[in-house]
Amino acid sequence: MDIFSIILIILGLALFEIIISVDNAIINAEVLGTMSKKARKWFLFWGIIIAVFLVRGLLPWLILWMSSPSLGFFGSFTASFSADPDVAKVIEESAPILLVGGGTFLVFLFFHWLFLEQKNYGLIGEEAIHRHGVWFFAVVSVFLSIIVWQAIKIRPWMAFGAVVGSTAFFITHGFKENAEQAEKQMLEGSGNMTDISKIFYLEVIDATFSIDGILGAFAFTFVLPLILIGNGIGALVVRQLTISNVDRVKRYKYLKNGAMYSILALGIIMLLDSFGAHIPAWFSPVITFGIIGYFFWKSLRELKTNKIKKKL
Repeated sequence: MDIFSIILIILGLALFEIIISVDNAIINAEVLGTMSKKARKWFLFWGIIIAVFLVRGLLPWLILWMSSPSLGFFGSFTASFSADPDVAKVIEESAPILLVGGGTFLVFLFFHWLFLEQKNYGLIGEEAIHRHGVWFFAVVSVFLSIIVWQAIKIRPWMAFGAVVGSTAFFITHGFKENAEQAEKQMLEGSGNMTDISKIFYLEVIDATFSIDGILGAFAFTFVLPLILIGNGIGALVVRQLTISNVDRVKRYKYLKNGAMYSILALGIIMLLDSFGAHIPAWFSPVITFGIIGYFFWKSLRELKTNKIKKKL
């Protein structure tokens, strides 16, 4: 891997982590507003350590280790740099299971947003699909059935990986829904949570939200240090947004759309890769920049249009 590819992958990972974590930054900012100054400082300092090293450093390592247990816990971290052909063979054999699971998770995540979540409609057809949100469960069920059917023909463990990906989606979705209810209680003052409880709550939510970015990271690379660096940079930027510019970020109303269409693209890339398609290393970062860039431009254009209308 040349230096240009490394830089491109790190920048792509960082951008993806930032955009996918905007909702997390908004929740953090709103909850931090209900906490004491001392608790906010504690969260912003130690929360960075936990978010970058424990969550975004340890989770990808655990995921790769569980998909390739024969490498051992420490071997899964160094496998990306190993010249041992046996190690390369283990990674090659286990990669489709991880990719099909991660791809299924991301596609489920996109369809849930498209069918069921409130959104600013950025493309033609989104509003019509949202009005028929009940079809979400039918669509993802058929999608999973097709993936499992095709995977069984190649390798049964890939089919199991797809099922694990769908299971992970529904588990994390449950945590997110619970988080929304807890946040509502705190902001309305009906909850009795202490600052320490709120800090733990924010860390759990951060870990839950980070699953999306961590699984998406494997569409960019399997090199764990690059994932740690890219996602770590993104997490640091998100923390900065939390304390300074989160209201400004909210003004760019289509950024969430960009994040979700990036998730769809990365999910498809992971699925294609798992079924044997050769996807160049530069493709995931480039398509992420392209999709997010388009929706950022669309948001910026609407901001300018609204300013002109106000002047008139």
